[in-house]
Amino acid sequence: MTRDPRPDFLLVGAPKAGTSALHLALAAHPDVFVTTPKEPKFWLCEDAPPPHWRGPGDRHSQREWIWHREAYADLFRLAPPHAARGESTPFYLWHRGAQRRIAEALPDIRLIAVVRDPIDRAYSNWMHLWSDGLEPEADFETAFARQDERVAAGYAPFWRYRDLGLYGEQLADLLKLVDPSRVLVVRYRDIVDRPVETVDRACRFLGLREGAVPGIARENSRPYVAPGLRPRLVGPMVRAGAWAGQFAPPEVWRRLSTPVVARLQTTDAHRPSLSAEQRARLLPAFEADIRLLMELTGDDYSDWLSTRDRGSFAQRQAGGLSGGA
Repeated sequence: MTRDPRPDFLLVGAPKAGTSALHLALAAHPDVFVTTPKEPKFWLCEDAPPPHWRGPGDRHSQREWIWHREAYADLFRLAPPHAARGESTPFYLWHRGAQRRIAEALPDIRLIAVVRDPIDRAYSNWMHLWSDGLEPEADFETAFARQDERVAAGYAPFWRYRDLGLYGEQLADLLKLVDPSRVLVVRYRDIVDRPVETVDRACRFLGLREGAVPGIARENSRPYVAPGLRPRLVGPMVRAGAWAGQFAPPEVWRRLSTPVVARLQTTDAHRPSLSAEQRARLLPAFEADIRLLMELTGDDYSDWLSTRDRGSFAQRQAGGLSGGA
């Protein structure tokens, strides 16, 4: 019997929380079909193009959004008849309009949300944009404090360093629309520390056979770019090119920007850890929401209330740090 070309599951968030790593693991399952591109962003739109975001690189990026209903359906037409079909757009969890549209259009959908210590998530978010030359603020806390100003200026969702990590509020709204039995919350620390068990847990939730995926690959982290002359000189070039990229096909900008961004990134620079003092200053932005998340899920996230650094994905996989996150 022919099935409607639509997803059976969605990885809905959060950005920089390990969603890409879990997506790649599920994509390796022989009974799973995932879309290309990985993040169509369809449910962020309402049968209309995305807004004209104004942050560095935003207009270039939004050219890749798939908002035509038939174009979205086409992503699933090549799926094998009995495969579980999915896509991964990590902004769906945060976006209340996307939550509503998904609940209304996909009543049987299964949703997986990956959550990470919100301070670590925000730091990784900033690091991603900084290392790509798009973030002009060399100090993470300064960039974090500028969120509301940037939102008012029309920056795209990926610049919301604080709001993307308010999982308690996001889940509270989602669970008003979707049966909790169709929502699975996965911790970043389990992706890193218990990858095989975490993939099998996701497979059980999706009704897939377990033991078909040997583990989870390293996530798509960026090399660290140390503040200094290099980002002061090359960063404006990247941002200017990203602005010009809105007038060319996305693949053209990606090809032309690669050597420029490579001049920013070096393999010998090491990402500095956040100090306990920095974490203590940022924690009040998330403390109440962490407690709400614990109340909603019944799980213990109290380790997120500490000021101890937990390290990057690479550090955790190498055994340098463990626990938390």
